[in-house]
Amino acid sequence: MKHFFATLFIGVFGLTIASAQGIEFFHGTWAEAQEKAKTEGKLIFVDAYASWCGPCKKMASTVFTQEKAGAFFNENFINLKIDMEKPENTEFANKYPVSAYPTLMFLDATGKLVSKDVGSKEVEMLLDFARKVLSKIDKSADYEKMYSEGSRDPKMLYEYIKSLNQAGKSSLKITNEFLSTQPDLNNELNLRILFEGAMEADSRIYDILVKNRDKVAAVVGEGNLKTRLETAARNTVKKAIQFKNEDLLEEAKTKLKTALPEKANAFAADADMKYYASTKDPKKYLKAAQTYQKSEIKNDPARLIEFVTTLLRAFPKDKDVLNQAEKWASHAAETGGVPSYYLTLAEVYRQQGDKAKARATAEKALQKAGDKDNNMKGQVDYFLYKLEG
Repeated sequence: MKHFFATLFIGVFGLTIASAQGIEFFHGTWAEAQEKAKTEGKLIFVDAYASWCGPCKKMASTVFTQEKAGAFFNENFINLKIDMEKPENTEFANKYPVSAYPTLMFLDATGKLVSKDVGSKEVEMLLDFARKVLSKIDKSADYEKMYSEGSRDPKMLYEYIKSLNQAGKSSLKITNEFLSTQPDLNNELNLRILFEGAMEADSRIYDILVKNRDKVAAVVGEGNLKTRLETAARNTVKKAIQFKNEDLLEEAKTKLKTALPEKANAFAADADMKYYASTKDPKKYLKAAQTYQKSEIKNDPARLIEFVTTLLRAFPKDKDVLNQAEKWASHAAETGGVPSYYLTLAEVYRQQGDKAKARATAEKALQKAGDKDNNMKGQVDYFLYKLEG
């Protein structure tokens, strides 16, 4: 038991403040990454990419660099980028073959594949994927046994709360019980427990975290604190969606506005989009989407195309949503000039029922790509097959 708590002590106070600049990728070998993962008790996240892959470059520049991605991945994983077509990575590529890029893998320290997915992801999709992976590695049962047997050692409770969060289980009860008996918030470990337990904005723990934000930031870092405040608010939005409770939606927006006023407008618009997509309210959804585009997306072609895809998934048949999607996709295609942007615009026309425009725009995508782009040719051929199907 002494050895166990000594390990916990190292785990708790050996934490480093994650960079606010995005995911920090380990620069050693695969074998060294395995050893590091074993020592730190973490999974390994591998971005399996190729140097010529456009979506890989896009994720590297627009997703991996985001603060929220860095805060989560740096805390929970050993992160590694592997160019699967370099000779020095042949052994890894043979052991973990991929069929497309990017392929995102999670492996344990022994090299066992825990989960993988193919294709570029927006940051929230990447974080959701990573959380689901962590939920498969549920270590909370061991700590629950200690807790039920009467242990209230703070270092054990810290790991217990953290393991519950990683497994997607509620840690509110455990955190509340601890804070009610040990309210000393000048203690570093207690501050870490407060930080770990603040997983939902509609909670007393979140309010205490906001009240003591300077103390917590001094321990975990300002970037990590901001990410946690936003993550907790997003969790309350998810709860609002689950229970179809608009009061919870408003509480999440209000709490985030108090905690992070600089992010309030974008957060509120994004939360409204998610909520009204779930309640099938296209009018309110579109209003939120327009607000989000003006404040966050603006007229950046790449982000506009991603945003159009989001709209198409949410309301593929609503006339007003499709009309707005057409305007944004047309602007992105004309200003960006990327073949795939034209194919997205063609999909908008298809969903609007305009086969002639859809066909002409898909053919324009192929013209932009050139005859040698077999990948785009395949995509266009499949699109035209769907169009006539």
